[in-house]
Amino acid sequence: MNPTPSIGRRKTARANVRITPGAGVITVNKLPVEEYFPVELQRREALLPLSVANLEGHFDIHISTNGGGKSGQAGAIQLGIARALVVYNPELKLLLRPAGLVTRDPRMVERKKFGQRKARKRFQFSKR
Repeated sequence: MNPTPSIGRRKTARANVRITPGAGVITVNKLPVEEYFPVELQRREALLPLSVANLEGHFDIHISTNGGGKSGQAGAIQLGIARALVVYNPELKLLLRPAGLVTRDPRMVERKKFGQRKARKRFQFSKR
């Protein structure tokens, strides 16, 4: 069967995800997922759609990700896997939607404004 591609995004991170039926081999940027995400929490977050749909070990997943940090990339991979599973089997959307896995997180970093120290922090006010 042809690989089911999809794209996931989170903050400035982007992940291209391809799933194919297989033995459960997961690679991220040509590395095993355990090596790319040594922190168990990030690995669990990235692979959450598979556990919610009860499909661990059913798919070979090849992921290419860039931008952002590891946490943002884990969120992008999570959305990419969820979208790929929905393309593979549309009935899975009924399982993934209540868990909030098919909705893109719209939060982005607020830009710095001129005349201010950061996005919201201002320079110290002096009355005199």
